[in-house]
Amino acid sequence: MDSSVQYLIELAFQEDIGSGDITTDSVIAPDAEGTGRIVAKESMIIAGLDLAREVFEFLDPDITICSNYKDGDKVKKGKVVMEFEGRMRTLLIGERTALNFLQRLSGIATNVRSYVDALEGKNVRLVDTRKTTPGWRTLEKYAVRMGGAHNHRMGLYDGVLIKDNHIAACGGITKAIETVRKKISHLVKIEVEVSDMSGVKEALKAGAEVIMLDNMSIPQIEKAVKIIKKKAIVEVSGGITKKKLPALADTGVDIISVGALTHAARSYDLSMRIDEKEDTFVAAE
Repeated sequence: MDSSVQYLIELAFQEDIGSGDITTDSVIAPDAEGTGRIVAKESMIIAGLDLAREVFEFLDPDITICSNYKDGDKVKKGKVVMEFEGRMRTLLIGERTALNFLQRLSGIATNVRSYVDALEGKNVRLVDTRKTTPGWRTLEKYAVRMGGAHNHRMGLYDGVLIKDNHIAACGGITKAIETVRKKISHLVKIEVEVSDMSGVKEALKAGAEVIMLDNMSIPQIEKAVKIIKKKAIVEVSGGITKKKLPALADTGVDIISVGALTHAARSYDLSMRIDEKEDTFVAAE
């Protein structure tokens, strides 16, 4: 298990269980066993199945879990996503935490898939941004991939992106690029954010490998693409809606980055039904 994910599970249980589940511990015998089923209450792209599994196994490594789905699959409303068999206390205590993870990640994956579908047949890469829930970035960017899109940089540590405030602080695009170039490996690309044609020309002349066109109109983007002439990778960002995607792709840009893939996604609805242990254990549909 990734250490950041394990920490999130531990944190989730610390805030939810605290000193103990006083309801479950009061009414459920320690040795009582049962079965549980997570059901999709609406159609979605599922994401977080392994995480849900880890949630329950964190409480009890002996629990039995099965699913006929994998992350990235489309699940129709009413279908059983996962089934469990084990201690009743484990099922009851882990229920909400597992659902919280599943609902959030499935919501992102489903949202992303709608953007990917809008770009069907287009030769462009759709990527996310750093607009993620603090602490959840690894998981939310994973959900983006399960939805069919790609990740931009994971954080400030793994990619150079010179933005407007960097440029202002350094005294210009050229100065910023020259300063960064002296301090990074020759294997690291330099990306620069620009908002007008003069910025495009300066970034290109200064040797930027990636040029981000920020909040530009379609005509401006088309003009910028002609100026760049494949001498740098072209990314567009800012104010991008699903409706605009096909037209943006047709301008000839290489990358479209959309913060709404993560920050505007809603959680999708799943529920868990728990029963006393039966004689048979029915596999997930």
